[in-house]
Amino acid sequence: MMQAGIFTGYFPYGLEETAQKIRGLGFNTVQLDLHFKDVDLSAGQITKDKAKKVRDVFRDHNLPVCCVSGYTNIIHPDKAEREKRVGYLKEIIRNARHFGSPYVISETGTYNTESDWVHHPKNKTEEGFEECRKVIADLAQTAYDHGAVFLLETYVNNVVGSVEETVKMFAQVDHPGLGLLMDPTNYFETHNIDRMDQILNQVFDTLTDKIKIAHAKDVKRSGSDKSEKHADIGDADAMESHTFRGVGEIELPAPGLGSLNYDLYLKRLAEKHPNIPVIIEHLSEDDVPRAKKFLDGKFRENGL
Repeated sequence: MMQAGIFTGYFPYGLEETAQKIRGLGFNTVQLDLHFKDVDLSAGQITKDKAKKVRDVFRDHNLPVCCVSGYTNIIHPDKAEREKRVGYLKEIIRNARHFGSPYVISETGTYNTESDWVHHPKNKTEEGFEECRKVIADLAQTAYDHGAVFLLETYVNNVVGSVEETVKMFAQVDHPGLGLLMDPTNYFETHNIDRMDQILNQVFDTLTDKIKIAHAKDVKRSGSDKSEKHADIGDADAMESHTFRGVGEIELPAPGLGSLNYDLYLKRLAEKHPNIPVIIEHLSEDDVPRAKKFLDGKFRENGL
């Protein structure tokens, strides 16, 4: 059976209280955000003992960590800023096993300096792709050297956004230290959202063997608001990846609040990954019970 999980970052508490609240909602796995009120896991502050403590607290609450968040703009055009961001991501990767999972996830980045999710013309050039490829190849090797796997997460406005770009990246970085975080909503733009089933089938026809972890959010047209959208999730220190809700023509709400064909998504996902963790995102703490009920209902309806 598939299992519903949740990002720990939607619970703005100390380590122990976060684990208690998540377990109290009936989850049995988490994607670990290095963001707790009482444990400093910022750049340069990760230690083996801290990582083990985090891992053990979640294990004590029957919440095994299935993957670790490392989201950052890995190709930031300011070289010093890029070095800082990639350096912290590598720090997370080196300690991934201590946190309880080999899988560390990040998006593939943008050359836009104002936002990690806004398009930049260089993103879709050969030069931009090659520069990103070198960073990803280096991250994959770092992961492999430390018993981990770097999972890239696609997004339409980043360097790797389309199905074709994803296939190309995996062809050029054919490495055991690299895998895919499957989130089908990140492939949709205004020109293809009306061909949803075709795109979903294309994703799974070409990328199934790369998938390690899956996400559950939703997708819909944004209406009149074309701005970059962020939600207040009740945490002034929340990571932008957790408040982000889309930009331009497409909005990315919580699961069950958009138009994603969840039946097709989960059926195709289950063909090769019948026990995969599916991690709920793009919501606030008070919406977690509804979203979990929706996802569990889809598992039940489809016999997964």
